[in-house]
Amino acid sequence: MLNCIVPYSQPSRESDKQAGAKMTGLSKTLSMKLQITINNCILSRVKIRNLKTILSIVLVSLMWVKGWSQYTILPKPIGEESIVYETERLFHLRAHSNGFSLGYAVGDIETWYKTKYYFFDIGSLKNAKEYSQNFRFFTPSLGPTPSRAFIYGKINRLYALRAGVGTKKYFSERARRKSVIVGMHYEYGFTLGVLKPYYLKLKNTEGRITEVKYTGDNADLFLDETNIYGGAEFRYGLDEIKLKPGFHGQFGANFTWGNQDNLVKALEVGVMADLFLSKVPLMLTEVNKPYFVNVYLTLQLGKRS
Repeated sequence: MLNCIVPYSQPSRESDKQAGAKMTGLSKTLSMKLQITINNCILSRVKIRNLKTILSIVLVSLMWVKGWSQYTILPKPIGEESIVYETERLFHLRAHSNGFSLGYAVGDIETWYKTKYYFFDIGSLKNAKEYSQNFRFFTPSLGPTPSRAFIYGKINRLYALRAGVGTKKYFSERARRKSVIVGMHYEYGFTLGVLKPYYLKLKNTEGRITEVKYTGDNADLFLDETNIYGGAEFRYGLDEIKLKPGFHGQFGANFTWGNQDNLVKALEVGVMADLFLSKVPLMLTEVNKPYFVNVYLTLQLGKRS
């Protein structure tokens, strides 16, 4: 009987160590991947939550801005509820260094501090050096008689029609009744000048008094004070009107007062300018220019609704 001897070799300790190391590395790798997956899930949930929060804030902000753009809420009057005003209507009377004007404005109240408006204005403009005077004449029947007032050297009257847009801004709100709100305003637009010939009562060569305007050929007669018997009536020259187009602008300070927000009482003071496309012939004895720069004081009265 043959005996077969099969050689047997016992596993070495180094192999066991390598196998254990592989298992440990695999376990660590799986653990890290699992941790990364969990972290990604948590991060995704946080991002979604933050995104929802941001979207909510944006939506609320848009709704607030839309609501604010549609309504203007003035400061709450003492003892009354707050009232919403959207429109402002004003009449004004303006005196400036070379004339006066009357006007009307309609404004859209955007906020308590800002109003945009449209305006129309009509008034007069004159040369800074012109002045009114009259003479006294002696007649056998009436004795010393004053003439009608006239302006020596004047050849045309100028009236200005203005229209345009403006903006008014307040620097503060009224903290209590009977306080004053200080602000500023500016406006610009078009000016249409209306030139009307200026007539004088002059004594002609025959000794009769007639109404005469300056024609360019009668300067000696028109400026001869011994022949002037005063200014003619306003109706003379109405059928000889000429138009002068131009532009208008002004800038100034605004002072509003009163104890009722729906009523407007204000004073404005500032500088205004009218620029025409060509020289405006107003005086025969002075230099005529295409522009007029004036300081002004304006009284405004109106209401808000």
